[in-house]
Amino acid sequence: MSESRPRILVFAYNEVGYACLSELLDRGANVVGVFTYRDDPAEEIWFSSVERLALESDLDVFTPPDVDDSARRIIRDLAPDLILSFYYRSMLPKDILEIPRLGAFNMHGSLLPKYRGRACINWAVLRGETETGATLHKMVERADAGDIVDQEAVDIAFGDTSQDVSYKVADAARRIVARNLDLLEAGTAPLTPQDESQATSFGRRRPEDGRIDWNRSAVELYNLVRAVTHPYPGAFTTLHGERIFVWKALPHSEPWRDLPGSVVALSPLRVVTGNGILEIVRLQPEGEEEIDGAIFAEYNLTHDSRFGQ
Repeated sequence: MSESRPRILVFAYNEVGYACLSELLDRGANVVGVFTYRDDPAEEIWFSSVERLALESDLDVFTPPDVDDSARRIIRDLAPDLILSFYYRSMLPKDILEIPRLGAFNMHGSLLPKYRGRACINWAVLRGETETGATLHKMVERADAGDIVDQEAVDIAFGDTSQDVSYKVADAARRIVARNLDLLEAGTAPLTPQDESQATSFGRRRPEDGRIDWNRSAVELYNLVRAVTHPYPGAFTTLHGERIFVWKALPHSEPWRDLPGSVVALSPLRVVTGNGILEIVRLQPEGEEEIDGAIFAEYNLTHDSRFGQ
């Protein structure tokens, strides 16, 4: 690290945060501090630890729950020339964005202006997109609305889960940092305004949003399952008043005249939807172990069973 290089303050979390911070460190950037989060014990932590990487690199690490007055004082004392945010969950206030002389930039997990907002990868998978990506953009007061520095697309395969796509986006984000760091440090990064006519925005997803509506098509429900499967809270339905989580499924296009939610086969376990059949490969009754759908069906279902009652 060369102290003659611009002072970079990093805000980072998740796999994208780890990948981008790793790239900065590999390139000898003058990182003067890292803001991140303590892992939430209620959350399934699947991603690499930004905090551990920073500590192992002898960096000062700060883990406030949000950017409060105390955090503001720390940021001003660090006197950054450049602020870089990589999947940091809190919005940085305007007065913080105005501190670095070289600007403040954020890495977002979509091809902006599409999929602004939280859970952008989950939303893209849920809506059946075949492509998303990573975008480095200038931070402004409005979330994910600043001018674009660079972006890179990644494919969403039909079998990909949100976690699969997250790893692809993290790799793309690291490459974006690699090819733009010199420009950011020189203050010469290109800035392209976003096309507001193409902007889409989605909100934070809650566990309750994973409820399966059997009136939807098999493909829509398949997309829901793979969008919120492990490590996320999961898609779920009910049976005899009990919540059943569906962790893996497959869509089938054949038509069926039974009511949506009706079981039409036990091995494999297949259920009628509003359009097509959903095969439930892995499921989990709440509070029990995850098992194969066919094994569950053998002991718990008959051909006249119906989910979602």
